[in-house]
Amino acid sequence: MDKHITAPISDEDAKELRAGDYVYITGTIYTARDAAHKRMAEALAAGEPLPIDMKNNIIYYMGPSPAREGRPIGSAGPTTASRMDKYAPDLLDLGLKGMIGKGKRTDAVKAAIVRNGAVYFAAVGGAGALLSQRIKSSEVIAYDDLGTEAIRKLYASHDGARRGGSGYIYVRGQLERLLRSVAVSYRRKGYDFAAYA
Repeated sequence: MDKHITAPISDEDAKELRAGDYVYITGTIYTARDAAHKRMAEALAAGEPLPIDMKNNIIYYMGPSPAREGRPIGSAGPTTASRMDKYAPDLLDLGLKGMIGKGKRTDAVKAAIVRNGAVYFAAVGGAGALLSQRIKSSEVIAYDDLGTEAIRKLYASHDGARRGGSGYIYVRGQLERLLRSVAVSYRRKGYDFAAYA
């Protein structure tokens, strides 16, 4: 089911989301990757304030490529979420409501998501150029010395975006063909593809 939400995300919106929903987020999202998460963990350990308030916010695990002329950001694809797993439970307990990334999460992160009524959004890897089209502004707000791993404040807008849009159809079609090809290849080699899903 298509769901349109606003970030920061309310507790009510988070509770209404279900696995398999196609979610369109409009509003403020923060980016942070490994190095920024490590810095935030060090700040917490030292009793220092974090550069962003976690309450009901969403962190996108992404380090953008340089912006093209006239664009606020370059390609904005997700990075592997498991690299942030040792830091995520503490941030979730501080009120972080959503994380965007790709790949599986540890049991500790899953437990923290459930405990805090949070959400993990899976973004399609390889679709960074398409995703960047929805980012309307980008501003470095902390840890500028980390370059692409600095914390950024993004404004994303999905006004008018629908699952039937041509960009979505192209990316989803390509992804579905790839997955079918992988499934056929695994079956030909005698593997049970479902065991790897």
